[in-house]
Amino acid sequence: MTPQDDEAPDRDEFLAGYAEILAEVSATGRRLTRDELGSRRRAGERAAERGYGLRRLVAEHLDATRTGWSALPGATAANGIRELRTVVDCVLAATHQTIDAVAEGYERAQRLAVRQEEAARREFIDDLLYGRSDLGRLAERAERLGLRLAHEHTVAVADGPDLYDETHPVTRRVEAALLSRFGDRRILLTTKDGRIVLVAPGNHEEVVRHFAKQAHVAMGGEGTDRVAVGRSHPGPGGVVHSYEEALTALELADRMGLPGPLLRAADLLVYPVLTRDRQAMADLVRTTLGPLEQARGGAEPMLRTLSAYFDAGCVAAETARRLSLSVRALTYRLARIHELTGSDPSDPMHRYTLQTAVIGARLLDWPAQKL
Repeated sequence: MTPQDDEAPDRDEFLAGYAEILAEVSATGRRLTRDELGSRRRAGERAAERGYGLRRLVAEHLDATRTGWSALPGATAANGIRELRTVVDCVLAATHQTIDAVAEGYERAQRLAVRQEEAARREFIDDLLYGRSDLGRLAERAERLGLRLAHEHTVAVADGPDLYDETHPVTRRVEAALLSRFGDRRILLTTKDGRIVLVAPGNHEEVVRHFAKQAHVAMGGEGTDRVAVGRSHPGPGGVVHSYEEALTALELADRMGLPGPLLRAADLLVYPVLTRDRQAMADLVRTTLGPLEQARGGAEPMLRTLSAYFDAGCVAAETARRLSLSVRALTYRLARIHELTGSDPSDPMHRYTLQTAVIGARLLDWPAQKL
């Protein structure tokens, strides 16, 4: 914070009363009283609030001690070197106490300012991601953090094995990597609900890609982390929309077992479409896959087999490898699925219905949840 030139604080405001303290200390040899220490702390607080530098403040106290020394009553009344040395010791001790108190007040005011700034930033982030607050005021607050909400923005959310806040080492590493490569670039990096959140201009695809890469590396890169990216949308409401899309992508990845580390909401639009009519999807799953519950071990092993088969492009050898089965055992399972459901997974006419039903089962968490 830098004060305006016409409002620059006067050094005498922060030194007020200091000369009188030194004069009395030099004459009596006492230490500063509680009230005097309190006045020095308040002087330090005022200096911090008005943007006065701490080094400058300390230097001016030392300068006032040096220039005022010859006029101190204790110094002028001293008889001999021994008395003068005693006065010097008392005045230096008082100066030390004063500077300690000034620095304590200064630092306390700075800590308070930081906490207030952090609280205001957190409130802004909550309003931004949840679409609260007046849009005009929200846009004004966003400008202070380098965001222009009238433009398009993309939100990316990184979810990992830990709960992250803004002081977490992983968050710091990701932030440092982004700043070193892109500067501010009107991007906002924050955390929400234990995840790391990036808000970036919609035309800065390289920022999103770099964020995803750095988050994956910083979180360990062991497959337990995912970065979901919402689509770009304009305006303050666009940030909320993109954020919600990213969260939905993370939820879908968990339910569907989608591979990471990067998920794009634009690539997953088919899933919300499939669940838009939940009752119709439940009917499809119940009718198409319900008979699998008659299989030995229940429907889950057969459902897992179908998922792997479709993910492998309906290639039996690759499916068997993924499931750690022999091709013969896989062939038997597929035949059993055909027998129970009446649908042949290798038949293109039946495949689409089966695959859609399998996706629906994952979305509805069937068979763990009854339909």
